[in-house]
Amino acid sequence: MDSNNTQSPVRILVTGGSGLLGKAIEHVVTKQGVQYYPDLAQTRAIFEKHRPTHVIHLAAKVGGLYLHMKENLQFWRDNIRINDNVLHTAHEMNINRVVSCLSSCIFPDKTTYPIDETMIHNGPPHESNYGYSYAKRMIDVQNRGYRSQYGRKYTAVIPTNVFGPYDNFNKENGHVLSALINKTHTAKVEGSPLQVWGSGKPLRQFIYSLDIARLIIWVLREYEEVSPIILSVGEDDEISIKEAVEKIAETLEFKGEIVYDTTKSDGQIKKTASNAKLRSLLPDFEFTPFPQALKETCDWFLNNYDIARR
Repeated sequence: MDSNNTQSPVRILVTGGSGLLGKAIEHVVTKQGVQYYPDLAQTRAIFEKHRPTHVIHLAAKVGGLYLHMKENLQFWRDNIRINDNVLHTAHEMNINRVVSCLSSCIFPDKTTYPIDETMIHNGPPHESNYGYSYAKRMIDVQNRGYRSQYGRKYTAVIPTNVFGPYDNFNKENGHVLSALINKTHTAKVEGSPLQVWGSGKPLRQFIYSLDIARLIIWVLREYEEVSPIILSVGEDDEISIKEAVEKIAETLEFKGEIVYDTTKSDGQIKKTASNAKLRSLLPDFEFTPFPQALKETCDWFLNNYDIARR
């Protein structure tokens, strides 16, 4: 997007612009992002075409728990290439400001809670998604390198579990909340029980994609540190998967049986994150209440069923 001030125009390139967060940022700034793939020549061609002054780097190979468990190596290789291509091309083209997106799954599996920004590299991530997690951690390493060697203002944000319109609603490979929305809708239409993988016990902090979009734009404009910042609702807003399932069923008016398949993995049981750093810098930010955000997401899914990724 271009600014309308008297200084040099600001042109922000959003990699992964067709995904969940890219579409949320597009909604907030009403401009279209650009999708990236793990190819250096293609990456450089897009940079040369658009000549950005700033980059919001969202592009990644992503998936749900069970896809990660099957393809850890591919998640590692694709994300390492994507991240290095984007960050190094930004450096070569003298772009001084890049905000990349990490994930709360990068934190150590064995840790104390709540986790905070200082704990990223304190131990191995959960075994279920180690490929993706280690690749994402390396963005922080690269950012520090570009800052120490070249003075670049490259940093990263760490959202907790993001959901919203334009998400991947695939029942097997989508993010947990969106996959459950699709499963619940299907069970309602078919008149069948809702099959939930796992026990429903894991705890998650869900955050609406439009809230994350507003926060990322704030980070791009105001946040000066190289150290990442966690973007999350508070610890008190953490809910179990079982509670989320029940809220989805209520929202979609599903009244059938809910069955928990405990032969399926739960993944990481808990990864409670602290948003104290965010609150210290932005104390008045108002998050969209979970019931409202969930309803808006369900409404979007139903209204766009034919085009939704599922």
